[in-house]
Amino acid sequence: MGRANRSRYRVSSRRAQAQAKQRRQRVMILLGSAAAGLLALAALASVQQGGERHPAPRIAQEQPPVMPAARYAQYPRVADTYRMAAVVPEVLDGLYCYCQCSQHSGHYSLLDCFASDHAARCDICMSEGSMGYQMSQNGASLDEIRAEIDRTFGT
Repeated sequence: MGRANRSRYRVSSRRAQAQAKQRRQRVMILLGSAAAGLLALAALASVQQGGERHPAPRIAQEQPPVMPAARYAQYPRVADTYRMAAVVPEVLDGLYCYCQCSQHSGHYSLLDCFASDHAARCDICMSEGSMGYQMSQNGASLDEIRAEIDRTFGT
């Protein structure tokens, strides 16, 4: 091999090595980003499973009003539960609804179920609402109510 060819070979070899190094760096950055994303998702999932899914209650002015119980007069259990919900909206607004309506209906909290007809058609909402009311009337704190809701409805 002539001197000119060897020189060209070294230059192209160094260039190829530099390009390969850059590709490896890009792959490592991409893999690191993917791993960080997966760790973030895993952390979020563990928080969701760990009982941290309950929302912070909104201030009273931001809470939606509960539908009037009279709307459900022909269904006594439903009417009673809506009546209870109207007494403790701040409690229901701090409870996660285990019917998963935050995913399928965009609800913020259990209170949103009672701000529409949703709770009237959902046994989980009705049961959680009744439990929240009963426990708060017996002096339970929001944290105690949340813990009991998680024990009863959590998976």
